[in-house]
Amino acid sequence: MDVFIRNKPYTGPIQAVVLDWAGTTVDFGCVGPVAVFIEAFARYGVKVAASEARGPMGLAKVDHVRALCRLPSVSTQWCELCGREPDEDDVQRIYRDTEPLMVSSIAGHADLVPGLLPAIDAFKRNGIKIGTSTGYTKPMMDILLPEAMKRGYRPDSVVCSSDVPKGRPFPFMCYQNAINLEVYPMEAMVKIGDTVKDIEEGLNAGMWVVGITRSGNDLGLTESEVSSLPGDELQGRLAAIETRFIDAGAHFVAEDISQCPEIVEEINGCLIHGEVP
Repeated sequence: MDVFIRNKPYTGPIQAVVLDWAGTTVDFGCVGPVAVFIEAFARYGVKVAASEARGPMGLAKVDHVRALCRLPSVSTQWCELCGREPDEDDVQRIYRDTEPLMVSSIAGHADLVPGLLPAIDAFKRNGIKIGTSTGYTKPMMDILLPEAMKRGYRPDSVVCSSDVPKGRPFPFMCYQNAINLEVYPMEAMVKIGDTVKDIEEGLNAGMWVVGITRSGNDLGLTESEVSSLPGDELQGRLAAIETRFIDAGAHFVAEDISQCPEIVEEINGCLIHGEVP
């Protein structure tokens, strides 16, 4: 690639995508992490609803625990049990339970989202490199990555929340992917994920951002549950998620990863005309 000097808009093609994991490329519906957070808090006698567990999804897992501890429903239960609100020591204790639970859960939720491998092939045919970012830590990814590779998914760069100073919504995982993939400028990259935190991460990194609705955390349904949902109800729920993602700043929204190669081509057209994220 020719060296790009920032004295004019970048008008070249997209060089890399940075993909989220659960809900975007694996684990349709982002089911695995939700069950783990519910179990981790249940060990302390605190009930967390699935909708509550999904709320902070996309954060580093310790930050996810911290966010759940701040929920009024959780802090009230903790006060009833312990006589005080949960503090940072409690966060760390719950997180220490969460990490092994997450590791043991991951292998059972590693199936690829339908359409992923054809999308990866389409990206690679166009010379696009494949990076990844995640709220999972390295011990978690040490389980998930081999399972994904067995199924044919081999990204070029894997960056975890534990590899950088801070996880989402900070942009550091995207920056590390850019370094690993040797891609510059950041507008030559697209962040693709299924949570608002994914969107914020990509925006903070100066990237194009695509939000995923149907396979992701916000809909929160397995493939079979999606199939059994009445069509009008499904479309209404997807439309609500799309609105939420657009309001959060997503440049594009797709139902799943299979639609993203076409969106990347549309972004290439924007770049040719000097548009920036």
